[in-house]
Amino acid sequence: MIIQISQQLVVSERRACKVLEQARATHRRYLLPPSDEKQLTNDFITLVTKYGRYGYRRITALLNNEHGWRVNRKRVERIWRKEGLKVPKKQPKRGRLWLNDGSCIRLRPEYKDHVWSYDFVIDRTANGRAFKILNIIDEYTWECLAILIARKIKNQDVIDLLFYLFIFRGIPKCFWQVHWGPPSAI
Repeated sequence: MIIQISQQLVVSERRACKVLEQARATHRRYLLPPSDEKQLTNDFITLVTKYGRYGYRRITALLNNEHGWRVNRKRVERIWRKEGLKVPKKQPKRGRLWLNDGSCIRLRPEYKDHVWSYDFVIDRTANGRAFKILNIIDEYTWECLAILIARKIKNQDVIDLLFYLFIFRGIPKCFWQVHWGPPSAI
């Protein structure tokens, strides 16, 4: 725009920028992405999928040390934001959703009766006596398949309930996942 104005009005570039109140450096530089941007992004994504809990700073160190890149932390942070990545929250050792290699082991349900989950809930009545609730849920439809409420839930009670569900609902394709929480220890 500045070049066109200066050519049409036959004025210098400096004068055209002064009249339009625009810095002279803004129209001269055309930003082009570096030629190695795609390769860097591919290496970056490979490392992020391999090391799920690493942030962009540690990924930068891996790129510089192990993959032979000379890359700035800010450039890796820009790619990190462009790809929409976040470090997942740290989960407790008991009931974690991934293995130590960063891969996720929690099954995502794809259809009805694919994945079932169960959870034990403990509560107290008004007079202070505890009772326990066993909930079994289909993860895809969020349908409650069974609820067992008792003061004491024994393993034979759970086996009988599962036997009943297997007879009338069929065995799920992928088996159980447990919603671990503080009240799950029975």
